[in-house]
Amino acid sequence: MNDFFERKKRELGIELNDVQKEAVKKTEGPLLLLACPGSGKTTTMIMRIGYLLEEKKVPASRIKAITFSRASARDMAERYERFFPVHPPIDFSTIHSLAFQITRTYLKKTGTSFELLEGNKRERPAQTKSLMLKELYRKTMQEEGTEDDLKALQTFISFLKNRMIPYSQWEEVKGPFHKAGTIALKYEQAKSRTNGHLLLDFDDMLTIAEQALRSDAGLAESFSSRYDYLLTDESQDTSLVQHKIIEHLVKAHRNLCVVADDDQSIYTWRGADPDYLLDFQKVYPHASLLKMERNYRSSKDIVETAAKFITRNKMRYEKAMHTTNDTAGPIVLRSFDSPKEQLEYVTYEVLNEKNLNEVAILFRNNSSSTLFVNELHRRGIPFYMKDADDQFFSHWIVEDILNFMRLSFNVERKDIFSKVIMKMNVFVSRHMVSQFMNAQTTGNVFESFLRMTDLKKSQIDKLEHYQAIYDKMASMRPAQVIRLIRYELEYEDALKGRAEKFGYRIENLIGILDTLESIASQLRTMVEFANRLKELETAVAEAKYAPKGDAVTLSTFHSAKGLEFSRVFMIDLVQGIIPSEEDEGDLASLEEARRLFYVGMTRAKRRLELLSYRTLDGKTKEDSKFMNEVRGILMNPDELKKPKLKKADLSIPLDPDGVGERKELAEGMIVTHRVFGRGVIESIGEEDIQIRFGETVKRLSLEMILSRRLLKVMEV
Repeated sequence: MNDFFERKKRELGIELNDVQKEAVKKTEGPLLLLACPGSGKTTTMIMRIGYLLEEKKVPASRIKAITFSRASARDMAERYERFFPVHPPIDFSTIHSLAFQITRTYLKKTGTSFELLEGNKRERPAQTKSLMLKELYRKTMQEEGTEDDLKALQTFISFLKNRMIPYSQWEEVKGPFHKAGTIALKYEQAKSRTNGHLLLDFDDMLTIAEQALRSDAGLAESFSSRYDYLLTDESQDTSLVQHKIIEHLVKAHRNLCVVADDDQSIYTWRGADPDYLLDFQKVYPHASLLKMERNYRSSKDIVETAAKFITRNKMRYEKAMHTTNDTAGPIVLRSFDSPKEQLEYVTYEVLNEKNLNEVAILFRNNSSSTLFVNELHRRGIPFYMKDADDQFFSHWIVEDILNFMRLSFNVERKDIFSKVIMKMNVFVSRHMVSQFMNAQTTGNVFESFLRMTDLKKSQIDKLEHYQAIYDKMASMRPAQVIRLIRYELEYEDALKGRAEKFGYRIENLIGILDTLESIASQLRTMVEFANRLKELETAVAEAKYAPKGDAVTLSTFHSAKGLEFSRVFMIDLVQGIIPSEEDEGDLASLEEARRLFYVGMTRAKRRLELLSYRTLDGKTKEDSKFMNEVRGILMNPDELKKPKLKKADLSIPLDPDGVGERKELAEGMIVTHRVFGRGVIESIGEEDIQIRFGETVKRLSLEMILSRRLLKVMEV
């Protein structure tokens, strides 16, 4: 056995540590290999495949490797070819690709034809998932769905399927907005409307494949007998239905190697199931467990701090990430007066970097990237975007602002007026606007609308005030115009009403306005502003492709997983962004947000900077509680203390009627939660409280519930 490792050391210059060698040799039966960041998991997996080929004499065709993404599959295939060029290729694929093979076979067997709604590059489908959902949203909600709504709806449907939630419960599950479950059911019904023919999306491939393997013994045997050894990578990102597919495939031989890190599970919002890993030995009672805890990537300071930071999470395997790497200087924490100062600091630091490929700017929300895109583009600094957000420039708020501006150039345009009048805080009906559009009127739209419609005095006063604003708007600078739109035309007030009605986070909507105003502040005219948005949209579209030369990387924490950089800036680390208010209301969500922060930290090899700001739009902002936890670790490196209770964010007023003391709560009590709505208390522990919201039970922090007064008792 040792001859294999000595031989590979001579041939490839690769020397594995003892745990890695054990993971390579443990080929029979189920194995859960927990791999900390930078611990060499891909190398270990490829060496394990080589060991099966050369030492166990397993044919390459009997080995199957399953990855989370196509990029990972390509990376593993390329590395395998470099390590073992004389051997036949191994079947590396995504779980979706494998599931599609099973689904296609099953549907052919049952005489069912199908059409793909997503990913069909060969021909343009008559229907697409997005078009179907857009139409169903319009019919159900009696209005057009925004891009945000439709994107959230797609994610919600994916979550339902990946968690294998029965159709009968879909309307009970809390969705991104009212009636999301209803629309999801209508979508499923529409896809199977034609007898003997199905419309399939990506998630259907998984659910149908699992059903086929579960119900058709012959088909299950056909696929499970193809391989004697299965390996799955990034299994912390795997959903319940994906885990079940693997269970069916290894049922006969159980030769399964699952490589994962429960501390990097960050996709539960789209169906990933980290709890499955924690229960792995219940599913596979005789499974072995190995922990690859040595980090080869990061400096001593980063590894030790990140390792202590993640132990704040309770629902995890105990691990002790360590490294023999030297120190490279302490982790830097900086708090600026404003986002503008943060932007200037990072920009000037990047300008002084010689190797931009080794620099990354990481953030939680894609909206954080736009200001950096604007500044980097303006200064001629090349950048690459791991998940380019060109949707920002087509967001309905951006379109609203441009329409407000367009009307200032020609106040006789009824088509533009009909769009913006509904976005002003005037409360006119759609029927009034339709009547106005159908009438044969010309001239100033404000005057025409006032003449034609039956309005209250308050509405008349507002429209006359708005008309006076438009009389002077055309000559103003774009930043001034945006402020007029926000405050004088009361667009921001109208947004707050829309956010309350449809469940949007108002902070996100206001953030888009802030970003637009910041971009406009450097420009003189509204035409320049519109052109600048087009330039940036083009720049972002081009930034999706890996640049030919040096370029700084902009990425969300989610998309940065698997990457590494010499220097990492983690920006916008303020309370309300990471963790969000929703994260803080739910213990499981808070732990996932902490894992996301941990992923960001462990991307850095040498220098890590955590950045925040103290004010935004005149409001005081607090540092992220995670930034404070890191600060506490750096100040007390030998002792990891529990975080102290912080004052509530003053920008979120406490509800005086909310419950503030534990004795006011009891099991069986009906309550309403500020974020999750109506629920029933199932149990109250020392540190947490479990509440059933419909079909979902959430375990929440009791300390957070009481300090933020998030619950109100309902009268029966």
